[in-house]
Amino acid sequence: MEMAPPQIGRALVVVVDDRLNQGEPSDGSGPLVTELLEEARFVVDGVVVVPGEAVAIRNALNTAVIGGVDVVVTIGGTGVSPRDVVSDATASVLDRPIPGIAEAIRASGLAAGAVDAGLSRGLVGVSGSTLVVNLASSRAAIRDGMATLTPLVAHVIEELSGLD
Repeated sequence: MEMAPPQIGRALVVVVDDRLNQGEPSDGSGPLVTELLEEARFVVDGVVVVPGEAVAIRNALNTAVIGGVDVVVTIGGTGVSPRDVVSDATASVLDRPIPGIAEAIRASGLAAGAVDAGLSRGLVGVSGSTLVVNLASSRAAIRDGMATLTPLVAHVIEELSGLD
């Protein structure tokens, strides 16, 4: 009997959506990120949908950190329009940014043709012992961003837990 590989850790998905429909994201991005995190061997605690307001975004991130998840992935709100406030809200909760991962996500997204990934102001960093990642909201940006992030996450979690 083959045993399943061990879980890497716990994750939470935060979807920022100004077009909330009964608490469900309108574009299906939450289930996509959940699937990709589970494929990367994370236990996903849930998908939280919040409006594109800095206070709501900060509250969701702080709740994830206090709840002890290993990684929280936000989707949406990373662009250049005045209503895109995810990066600003994220900056206020980060203890240490990790600009190299954010730049890698932008570069690979742009190379793959996900224009919103290339224009993203998304941040990656650490708050407490939680890795916080902002991704643009197109399916291409999500898929490419997760493909770039996945090989790095286990190492970051090991470092944060003192196992490295």
